[in-house]
This record gives sequence, structure tokens and C-alpha cells, in this order.
Amino acid sequence: MRINLEYWRQNGPSDSGHFETHTLDNVDEHASFLEMLDVLNEELFDEGKEPLAFDSDCREGICGQCGIVINGDPHGPKRTTTCQLHMRTFKDGDTITLEPWRSKGFPVIKDLVVDRSAFDRIVQAGGYISVNTGAAPEAHSQLVPKGNADRSFEAAACIGCGACVAACPNGSAMLFTSAKVVHLGLLPQGQPERRDRVVNMLAQQDDEGFGGCTNVGACASVCPKEIPLELISLLNRDLIKSYGHKARQR
Repeated sequence: MRINLEYWRQNGPSDSGHFETHTLDNVDEHASFLEMLDVLNEELFDEGKEPLAFDSDCREGICGQCGIVINGDPHGPKRTTTCQLHMRTFKDGDTITLEPWRSKGFPVIKDLVVDRSAFDRIVQAGGYISVNTGAAPEAHSQLVPKGNADRSFEAAACIGCGACVAACPNGSAMLFTSAKVVHLGLLPQGQPERRDRVVNMLAQQDDEGFGGCTNVGACASVCPKEIPLELISLLNRDLIKSYGHKARQR
């Protein structure tokens, strides 16, 4: 396949950035998208040019490290991670535009690589449970209703790739935050911090510069793990209950 690439170049968050172009004349249609980028970098290196910086790790659709806006869509035209996208998705002669995640909360480090440590700080603000040290408890000592267990497992599938933020016109991280809040809030072990968790994690999300949620739904439509939009409603329910509890305490 012959593929025309238009990719973003940026040397850091303070750089204005620009697009560059390159044509690959012999792309294997069965290659993954990241393998195609490896070929691009080999050609750039041979030409004495700087390789294109992009993120990847497992390349198996597990870690969420890869993340590129491809022709305007986070992770590309299919609902999967960038590493699981294959070149047979495109046609011979296509022009493909590559951009980084664009959000105030995700400053560009270089080219297509962004700093997603804001997600780590949101989790650190409340995405944990209290545990007592010592012997492991009996596995069935705390019963969990199947509906709660299933929904918690569904929320825990979030890999924190950031596609939800990249797709949202407001740059909101609510789908990510709701997944991290809900999967703990539905379990017995997550109850001690439940009221503080939602408040603290949302406060950290705002501090990181992410936009507000207006229920557009673009986040859920591109999520490679199919995290449902309804989790945001469950987060908002916990938030209302938390504020109500604090009001009663006063």
C-alpha cells in the first residue's frame, strides 16, 4: 500500500508545533498501525531526520499507553486501541493525519507523546480502599450482589488511555474519573472512603485543568474498553449523597 502521512511535530508544551508529511510506498496491509510508524521512523532515520515520537508499551491492547488521534478520531476509525488498529483498515493512496491527545490536562511532551500523569494524580486523590495488614481475609467473607459485582468489573476495565478526554469537545475526564470512583464504590471494601473519594477525585480532576462534562457522549463512543456513559450518572449520584451527608453533619 502507498500511504501519505501528515503528522504533528512539537518539541514541548511551549512550542507552537506544526505538521510534516511523508509518503510510505510499501506498507504491508496486515501490519499494525504502530508497526507502520516503526517503518516511518526507519525511513526518517535513513534520511537523517529525527524519528517521530509516539507512545507504546504492550502493543496488545492492554496497557493503554498508545494513543494517537488518527484522522480526527482517538485511536482511529475503529473502536480499539491504536496498537490493535491494522493498516488493512485504510485504502491504498489514503492520507492519514496524526495528532496527539489535545487537552490542557495532557501537555505535549514531544510530537505525539503527551503527559498523562494527571490521571495518576486523580487516582491518588481517592482511588484506593482502606485495608488492615495481617492475614488475608476469607474470600467469601464479604458477599457482593451480582449486579454490583458485574458493574464494578465493567468499570474496572478502564485502562486510562485518555481517549475519552481526546474525544470530548470540552476535554473532560469524567468518564475516566467515574470508572475509578464507581468500581470501588459498588464494593463493600470501598465504603469507608466512598463519600470523600468522589469529592477528592473530582477536585483533583478540576485542578488538573480538564473541562466540564455536558453529557455529549463522545467519550463512551470511542472508549476501547466500552466503559458505559451511565457511570457518570452513578458518580453524580455519589457526589449528591456526599454533599447531603456533609450538610447534615453541619
